[in-house]
Amino acid sequence: MKSVITAKDAINLIPDGATIMIGGFLSCGAPDELIDELVAQDIRNLTVISNDTSYPDVDKGKLIVNKQVKKIIASHIGTNPETGRQMHTGELDVELVPMGTLIEKIRAKGAGLGGILTPTGVGTVVEEDKETMDIDGKTFIFEKPISADFALIYGTKVDKFGNIAYYGTTRNLNTIMATAADTVIVQADELVDCLEPNEVIVPGLFVDYVVVREGK
Repeated sequence: MKSVITAKDAINLIPDGATIMIGGFLSCGAPDELIDELVAQDIRNLTVISNDTSYPDVDKGKLIVNKQVKKIIASHIGTNPETGRQMHTGELDVELVPMGTLIEKIRAKGAGLGGILTPTGVGTVVEEDKETMDIDGKTFIFEKPISADFALIYGTKVDKFGNIAYYGTTRNLNTIMATAADTVIVQADELVDCLEPNEVIVPGLFVDYVVVREGK
């Protein structure tokens, strides 16, 4: 059985300066109540790994607007003008990573791999300061795995053993982030006693804490 705790107690576990993976594609599958609690507790100097920085007034975007993030590692920041502004003024360290590469770097950590080889970004700024390798006449960039102290992820339906089921595309980056962090906290829309085996997308062995969305 997993620990079922409040969002407040979950975020109390996270210190200033932590590295956090946050699931979701924009607001689809984003653990919004956990993010709101990060804002409420004003946890600062965070390194955030996410697909994007969402919009200024919702989920991940609130962390940027509130200047709680010192570094963002993401694939897409175009929907949040404040991210770009802080990047250009030097207030925020932004590391842009091609989306497929970011996903594979996280997956590599979860799978215990030493890294990945990808042709994406060869001959561009993505290649700068990175090792390359030629295989069968084709050049690849070596990308190291990426991990985090915490992963804040979403689940449509979660059981008391931490197993997670998803509706549609809400699974996005949540599924691989669950494998690549020291402590995994899932925000559940619904808590059930036990999922049917065929429903399980993320096994509960990856999950440390369950937070049930308010009103659910």
